[in-house]
Order: sequence, then C-alpha cells, then structure tokens
Amino acid sequence: MSAVGTPTFDQLRIFLAVVETGSFAAAGRRLNRAVSVVSYGVANLEAQLGVLLFDRAGTRRPQLTEAGRAVLAEARTVASGMDGLKAKVQGLLEGWEAEVTLAVDVMLPAARLGALLRAFAVHCPTVTLRLHVEALGAVAALVLDRRAAIGLSGPLPGGTDGLETRAAGSVPLVPVSAPDHPLARMERITPGAGRDHVQLVLTDRSPLTDGRDFAVLSPRTWRLADLGAKHQLLREGIGWGNMPLPLIEPDLVAGTLVRLAMPDDPGGTYRFHAISRRDRPPGPGGTWLVEQMVALGLEDRPLPGAADL
Repeated sequence: MSAVGTPTFDQLRIFLAVVETGSFAAAGRRLNRAVSVVSYGVANLEAQLGVLLFDRAGTRRPQLTEAGRAVLAEARTVASGMDGLKAKVQGLLEGWEAEVTLAVDVMLPAARLGALLRAFAVHCPTVTLRLHVEALGAVAALVLDRRAAIGLSGPLPGGTDGLETRAAGSVPLVPVSAPDHPLARMERITPGAGRDHVQLVLTDRSPLTDGRDFAVLSPRTWRLADLGAKHQLLREGIGWGNMPLPLIEPDLVAGTLVRLAMPDDPGGTYRFHAISRRDRPPGPGGTWLVEQMVALGLEDRPLPGAADL
C-alpha cells in the first residue's frame, strides 16, 4: 500500500474552485489561471492522494467521485482554517488583540449579555473571547489580578482604587419567595417578619467582599455562590431572597414565585460598572466592549423609589 502524500494548499484551492464553479475553465477564470494549469493542479492532487477526485468520462462537466466527495469536506475545513488564520493575522497587524478576557457580574441580564457578545462577534470577528461570570467582588478581583482585561462589575468593594470605572446601567433587585412560603401567605408583611425566615444570600469567594453583606436582613441565612441555585431554592420554598427582576419575571407571570411587599427590605437598584486597570488599558476590542456596555446601560430605568444597594 502506497503512502498518502501531502497536498499543497494551492492544489486544494484549485480543487475547490473546480467544484464550486463546475468546470476547469470556470475555475481558471476565477483563479486567473490557464485551464492547463488548473488541470495540472488537480492531477497533481490526485497523484498526491492516490485517488481520482473527478469522473471525466462521458461528460463535459467534471463529476466528483465517491473519493472526491469525501475529500471535499476535508478540503473545505482546511480552506476555512486557512481563511481564519489569515484573518487573525490581519487583525493583529491592524492592532486588534488576539484575545479579550471579560468578567461579568452574574446579575447582568442574560439577554443583555447575549446582545453584547453577538455584536462583539460581528464587530471584532478576529478577536477570541474568554468569558467569566462571577458574583460580587470576584469580577473586580479578576481584573485587578490581570486575569481579565475588562469587567462589568456590580457595586464596587473597597480596595479597587487601581481601577478605571464607568457607570454601565443597573438592574432592579426585588424580594421574592415561593407562593406557599409563610411570607407569601401573609396578608400584610409586618416590619421584621423576614428575620424569622431563612434568607437565601448570594456570596462569593473573593477577599474583596469577604464579610460584606448586600441587603441581608435575616440572621438565618443560606449562602450560595451560584445565582441559578438560589433561583431554584427560592422556587422550592426553602427561603426568601432578592433576585434580579428580569430573571424572575417569567416566574412572577407563571406564579412559581411571588414578589414580597416587605416594608424593611423592598429591594433596590444594583448598579453596574465597566472596569479595567488604570495601568493596563484595554486594546481596541476591549475598548469597544466597554463603550457598548456603557451605551447599553443608558437604557436602564431604575424602579421608582428604589435605593442603591
């Protein structure tokens, strides 16, 4: 059995041009090559691979053989990879980063994050993105530790003097529970009633927010590092807690959660900040993301009377 040779990229490009245009002559016109050069390139490719790629008998148009159809998929993969390589290098030559690492607060509505990253993929197609979703001070910690170039953080903890910050909108947090929770069954929630029940509290492992509580009322708490787990435990009726309104609006409509009219814990406004290190400003891709985060935040409208958390 003879060994398979290594085709050149030019041979694969000629092969793809014949397939896509339907003839050797049309491929020659696309590539600005003589028909004889196209035919020679295909013949050399077939010799390298040891298989016939086109059935040329009895037809004016070259037809792919079974082997040709198998090779076609791989040739397209190689061509796509080469196009990606050229685009990446071109982006580097134009000053774009090879990669941007972004850290975002878990409270950021998923729809906004999706819109932001979809636009980033279109505007910065050669820049790879690495995304971290964290809670509370962990976002600022990632940026300060240089593990993320930029971040979209919630309320900034102490020890963040080295950060460049810009306001980037907000999200309302509201107290909720399952409909069968004792607080939900009260006709009127009295001041201090929340202290008698378990409050589910979002926490994180960052030293920047170690020991700091946000809107914690009850001395009985379950502390969770995952917002999704908190969401599910609220549905199960295990406790009550504050949640971002966009996330739980479907639950309020479906009745799986109810909003609590708590006089001493009405919720509040959770404000976002676009952040980066002052001594390490982001490149063009990161800067574009920061500008978009700030612009999207201008559309936010805090709930009337809601205080900042």
